[in-house]
Amino acid sequence: MLLATLLWSMAGVVTRHLQMVGSFEATFWRSFFNAAALVMLLAWLRGWRPLASTLRSGGPTLWLSGACWAVMFTAFMVAITMTTVANVLVTMAIAPLVTALVARFALGHRLPTRTWMAVLLAGVGIAWMYAHEVAAADTRHLAGIAVALGVPIAAAINWTVIQKSGRGGGDLLPAVLIGAVGSCLATLVPSLPFSASGHDLALLGLLGVAQLAVPCLIAVAAARYLSAPEAALLSLLEIVFGVTWTWLGAGEVPGRHVLVGGALVIGALVANEALALRRGP
Repeated sequence: MLLATLLWSMAGVVTRHLQMVGSFEATFWRSFFNAAALVMLLAWLRGWRPLASTLRSGGPTLWLSGACWAVMFTAFMVAITMTTVANVLVTMAIAPLVTALVARFALGHRLPTRTWMAVLLAGVGIAWMYAHEVAAADTRHLAGIAVALGVPIAAAINWTVIQKSGRGGGDLLPAVLIGAVGSCLATLVPSLPFSASGHDLALLGLLGVAQLAVPCLIAVAAARYLSAPEAALLSLLEIVFGVTWTWLGAGEVPGRHVLVGGALVIGALVANEALALRRGP
């Protein structure tokens, strides 16, 4: 899981070194290379016929999950070209809490007091970030945070759909491929005419394969041996790694409002998951 988190976290610093490509085209090529890598990896792991059979007979849950992955892939890449990496990663970090809220109303799961408090504190952190962008009248950064919100919302819906179907995440691994293809199709027309240089394509290929396809498969495998709180805590390292790489590798220094808002969000998540670990299953 640490390796998966480390690979996920390189998206920001690599994106900052793109030269000529726009946000939609960057999203298209990243998803294209992700889809190509997933086809080969899934075919290697399961075989061509079982993979094709799963795609044909997966049912609505598989395709709903795939649609959620498509939203996550697209929203993340578009957002990261509109605002700072720190803004995007902190916003994405609320996914476990959004999932808890969606599960509460969609599945009737009861939330402990610690989770309600964490939701409230994380909400204050995100609101602090929004308030700063509004006060600074920086509509592009504000829009970027709004787009980034699509990632935790789609993730929450995805997990709730899987839970309601009663199926494990491993059965829905081809949904990641569906999401990558869906992201390609959604961004194809806005990407035309293509302008990416060979340099940009090499970086986007690196993102599609090493930052998406490989760590997604690693995380699914690791999740079988980790409790939910353990996985959630380890995934928070993506924020630390991602902000650090972008700071050191692209000179993007996080602002005070991001540090304060991020501290509230991360503190809420750490406290909630640490208490869950302490109390056991």
